Amino acid sequence: MTLLRNTRSETEPPEAALNRGRAALLAAAAGPVQQHTSTPSRAKRARRFAIGGLSTVGAAALVAGLVLTDVVGFAGWRGGADAAAATVLEEASAAAITSIDPVVQPGQYLKVSTTGVHVASGGIGDVVASYQYASDDTLYRPADSSDDWVWVRGPQSIAATFGPASEEMANAWWDAVSSSSDSFEAGDLLRAPGGTFYGGDAGAGFADLGQLPRDPYRLLNYIYRVTLGAGPSPDTEALVYMADRLRIGNVPADLRAAMYKAAAMIPGVTFVSGEATLDGRTGVAIGRVEDAWGTRVDIIIDPDTGTFIGDREVLLRDQDGIPAGTALRWTSVTSSVVDKAPEGGSVCGKMTINPETGQC
Repeated sequence: MTLLRNTRSETEPPEAALNRGRAALLAAAAGPVQQHTSTPSRAKRARRFAIGGLSTVGAAALVAGLVLTDVVGFAGWRGGADAAAATVLEEASAAAITSIDPVVQPGQYLKVSTTGVHVASGGIGDVVASYQYASDDTLYRPADSSDDWVWVRGPQSIAATFGPASEEMANAWWDAVSSSSDSFEAGDLLRAPGGTFYGGDAGAGFADLGQLPRDPYRLLNYIYRVTLGAGPSPDTEALVYMADRLRIGNVPADLRAAMYKAAAMIPGVTFVSGEATLDGRTGVAIGRVEDAWGTRVDIIIDPDTGTFIGDREVLLRDQDGIPAGTALRWTSVTSSVVDKAPEGGSVCGKMTINPETGQC
């Protein structure tokens, strides 16, 4: 309880919140301890996890009790990143907070270009094989977010194969893509007011950036709360959540700075490499090993400017014919301000619009 009070000296946590946290902690500690006896399959990304030997139910009860507010939570309780990673993240945070966000004037667009490699798996008879495909996407976000957004998707292409079965599967996928004029894998152009592509949510699914806490401690607690039950562990899922937001390319400087400091409070985060290159751009890699997946999740940043370069997931053991050390997935992001966006496009792109529902 003293730790909780010290983490936020300018705002004393309410006594009721502390009592709830104390009660949840004691109740969970007094309950029966259960151990998992099986490891979730990485391919299915099972949404079950355990914390410190507690069962999934016990862990969920503990987290729910401790993270009811942004003041009472897991952040800072269980250690954090190693010294080298923490130093890089602190430097990046300091650089980000002093940087100037791109100013998009009326009639202009924030152009966010994303280049990435992804993995796909499937079966040919009794053989399971995987291959990688590449994609290039560009999003044009207008100065007035309620105006039309434009999204240029693809085209995609085969990036790598891993043996005869993998090559056969990749070629079959590409034959289907190249022969289908309505497949978005062959490229697509979408236009939607407010970014409601395919009839989805406004803001391309990330309209909550303005509401996220800027205090690193509160931000990490918020992330633990909203991702409760997702991923193989709360800590890896917290880093994945940050990468997902940073990848959209328009995270304001103060939020980037808070995210870097919050990442430094995640246990198991380590310094990976001072020379990590994604799509020709080099930065520092900070990552976290997730044994349940057999991979390491990395974010690549430039500590001198606070710029987010991209993220990747590196395989740590051979899997489905893919050798250890392979970057299973990676994404590189660049942003700039432009005066024009491509003409044309529709909310559903090449997909058919249902005349009765108006949905894709």
